[in-house]
Amino acid sequence: MTNKSYELTDPSSGTRTALPVRSPTVGPDVIDIGALYREQGIFTYDPGFASTASCESAITYIDGDNGVLLYRGYPVEQLAEHSSFIEVAYLLLRGELPGAEQHAEFERSIRLHTMINETLLRFFNGFHYNAHPMAMVSGVVASMSAFYHDTTDITNPEHTEIFSHRIIAKLPTIAAAAYKHSIGQPFVYPQNHLDYCSNMLHMFFAVPAEPYEVNPVAARALDLLFILHADHEQNCSTSTVRLAGSSGTNPYSAIAAGISALWGPAHGGANEAVLAMLNRIGKPEHIPKFIDKAKDRDDPFRLMGFGHRVYKNFDPRAKLIRKMCHEVLEELGGRDEPLFELAMRLEEIALKDDYFVEKKLYPNVDFYSGIIYKALGIPVSMFTVMFAIARTVGWVAHWKEMNNDPGGRIGRPRQLYTGPAQRDYVSVEKR
Repeated sequence: MTNKSYELTDPSSGTRTALPVRSPTVGPDVIDIGALYREQGIFTYDPGFASTASCESAITYIDGDNGVLLYRGYPVEQLAEHSSFIEVAYLLLRGELPGAEQHAEFERSIRLHTMINETLLRFFNGFHYNAHPMAMVSGVVASMSAFYHDTTDITNPEHTEIFSHRIIAKLPTIAAAAYKHSIGQPFVYPQNHLDYCSNMLHMFFAVPAEPYEVNPVAARALDLLFILHADHEQNCSTSTVRLAGSSGTNPYSAIAAGISALWGPAHGGANEAVLAMLNRIGKPEHIPKFIDKAKDRDDPFRLMGFGHRVYKNFDPRAKLIRKMCHEVLEELGGRDEPLFELAMRLEEIALKDDYFVEKKLYPNVDFYSGIIYKALGIPVSMFTVMFAIARTVGWVAHWKEMNNDPGGRIGRPRQLYTGPAQRDYVSVEKR
């Protein structure tokens, strides 16, 4: 809290309300409007919460104007270069980078929690073969509270810790089971001698009939993607986890709510939309026509994967993933794929086009992540599931932070009511 405040005066009654200002570590100040309804009888109106700080958090900071993303104060560029997804997970959950012993113990715990209950695994046989993987994953995660109900006391720190490790460790196993079910292959059990991302790739692509060796470039690319997607402040799915969790529901239900929110095409489905756009463009020689369509305000066509609601400059994650994208295509032979050639050509043209440069419509993380996932052999239907695996770490960190907030209350937004005023019931004979 600062000594600064704003004063609001009711023009009809003259009632004055002091709105104190709270200052963050970095970023814009926020106005505390807690007394506004009590003293003035009015609500604020902010559709989409674009100008509203919904909570206090010490996890992630974004400066969209300058392209800054910090996890617990560490620039994402430094973490991407020097860290690993498991270490970043520890950082987000605990607030500090682990020492060598802490890192080894945390990684060991995650490896030992990768298997899921065999009965839960059989749930997948109840889904239709062409069910969307996100539907399967959200349903199975929600059911986990029925299998681990003995450790879902949200007031018990030990239960909270066990839950955190379980959901982070088991989600790749659940995701792989959903994928295997969708293609009619047998489930592949986790291999705890493999690191997090290698283990996931093994569960996705190994078959019992022959050995499978994980490509280290593929595992490294996946690890980078997971670091970059681990958290992103109060986005739609994270806010959903916090809102659901504020009711005191079991943590698996809160995470399942986040998965469902992420499924929306405006949130987690953006990289799918990139590939759909590339398929629509078809050939490099068609790019100028679609560039012109994107510039035309009267044309509904939009270049997907360019620009960002938060970042008004270059998405810092895109800078990091661009290099990895090219490395993956080089290693896995993707340059021979027409779609990848088209994507790289579109990137080249857009980065030089005055219109896109002026409006700062640079390729964002979704543009490159979809290309990498496709190069790794992951089908489009699984793209959002991959996002969910990475973002679960952020969801859990925010859920824990919210749950430990002594001033926390159940989320209960208000509204601007525009329906009919009170009216009397009329019997059906008189209507």
